[in-house]
Amino acid sequence: MSQYIVSARKYRPDSFETLLGQDNIARTLSNSIKRGQLAHAYLFCGPRGVGKTTTARIFAKMINCAHPGPDMEPCGECESCVSFQEGRSYCIHELDAASNNGVDDIKALIEQVQVPPQVGKYSVYIIDEVHMLSQSAFNAFLKTLEEPPAHAIFVLATTEKHKILPTILSRCQTYDFNRISIPDMVRNLRGIAAKEGISIDDESLHVIAQKADGAMRDALTIFDQTVAFCGTDIKYEDVVRNLNVLDYDYSFGMVENFLSGSYAAALSSFDEILSKGFNALHFVAALSSHLRDLVVARTAGLDALLELPDSLKQRYREQAARCPLQFLYDALGVTTACEAGYKAAVNPRLHIEFALMKLSFLTGRTDVSTAPRPVAVPQAAVAPADKTAVAPKPEPAPVISSGGEAGVEKSPSPAPAAPVRQRRAPKTGSALSMNAILQEKEEKPAEEAPAAAEAALPEDDVIRARWKDLVPRYESQPRLASALAKAQLRITEENGVKSVFFTVSNAAQKKWIEDKILRDMENAFREILNCRKVNLHVDDIPEEEPGEKKPYMPEEKAKDLMDKHPEVRAFVADLGLDTK
Repeated sequence: MSQYIVSARKYRPDSFETLLGQDNIARTLSNSIKRGQLAHAYLFCGPRGVGKTTTARIFAKMINCAHPGPDMEPCGECESCVSFQEGRSYCIHELDAASNNGVDDIKALIEQVQVPPQVGKYSVYIIDEVHMLSQSAFNAFLKTLEEPPAHAIFVLATTEKHKILPTILSRCQTYDFNRISIPDMVRNLRGIAAKEGISIDDESLHVIAQKADGAMRDALTIFDQTVAFCGTDIKYEDVVRNLNVLDYDYSFGMVENFLSGSYAAALSSFDEILSKGFNALHFVAALSSHLRDLVVARTAGLDALLELPDSLKQRYREQAARCPLQFLYDALGVTTACEAGYKAAVNPRLHIEFALMKLSFLTGRTDVSTAPRPVAVPQAAVAPADKTAVAPKPEPAPVISSGGEAGVEKSPSPAPAAPVRQRRAPKTGSALSMNAILQEKEEKPAEEAPAAAEAALPEDDVIRARWKDLVPRYESQPRLASALAKAQLRITEENGVKSVFFTVSNAAQKKWIEDKILRDMENAFREILNCRKVNLHVDDIPEEEPGEKKPYMPEEKAKDLMDKHPEVRAFVADLGLDTK
């Protein structure tokens, strides 16, 4: 059996031309070599697997090549290039700072730096994970890093730039490496698959690239793992099953359930996802990404933001054409709020299921097959609470006697009890007792016009009474909830639109509400009233009259206390206390 080499090592770039996704860095370093403007210290920082150490090795190989090409590319034939390719070069010294992070290790490095190179012009010292050096090691390294011998060049590599001392940063040329884009990774993986004789489709390559999260080394590792599982013929279904990745079909199916209002189908699909071992929070994140891609696919001119294969792009466009933009906007608000509150939820599954139900009710349609049955309520419990439901008692009509004599009337028989209209279950209700669902407006009788009910403006008394229902929605923000509970309302009407002005404590609170949360409060209050013709405004703060300013800061309170009580002023003066 021949010795197997993983793809991350076998296809590691050996020149700046083959370096992936770091064109600006490759160009800068190439120009510095051409012009002979080599610095004595470089700092390569960026996420894992993007080519920091590889770039350092290519740089060391190029500056030591005896016969470089016109573009300063290494010849590959001189002793320096051959020893580099065989892994026995004495011009490149690599140090792992994670395991050699003490002062003694830096002292040994300083002694080694004094030895000139045997082959080539420069000795390149690559210190990987340099942020792991101790404080004392950094201090011991400062002088040598600032003024090394003419033949020594240091290349420091790190994934955590913020942990490096400013004194080290000031002595280095810093290069920030970017994450590898998904199209670049797909193109590189496709070329490697062709060289290895492996058949793989674009959907599978995109799944591998997305799973790698911008790291080419991770993508090649996942690629090797997939080849080991699938062989030389790789299918999308096998990749999804091997990597335990949530399939696109689940997201497409969920959105179809939301559009049809079928919350039961959405809950069943979520249960299937959990039964396959997928993380619930990862599912919500995938759903948010899917909704974002639908927004992008629905908007002309944003195709560049859709990092998907062409076959999936067309499928996204088709579904996005059926989704109203307002629905996608509201759905993204629900999913992002669900992600934010997931860790704080006592029952995480119910937290997500409730979000899925809200998403199913956004379009205002509910699947009849999954709609809850009306709940029968005893008449005795409904009649007193719903007086408007009792029909007016009809006047008794004269009854002609069976003998047919005119003018002879029988006493009318007791009229049947007036029918009492029973309350129906809410359109969006379910077996779960949830306040947000129960707040939906009751179903209107068939003879009433829904459009007229929607257009009717609520009375001022109704608006004031329902204001208290807005406070519980902001219990997670105690100061805001307290301000809303104490607010005084002023209601005006113009052109068939109600404007509700509410008071707050101070100007800072008013500005914060208007900038951050007023639109959300307005939508919530409209939902409570079931009327869109209501606008919320923060009432103006009345200006304080002269002499009525209340002390707020500690020094102001101390001054006010001393002005009111001379004995306190004398006490402060006797002890020499500082009131500021």
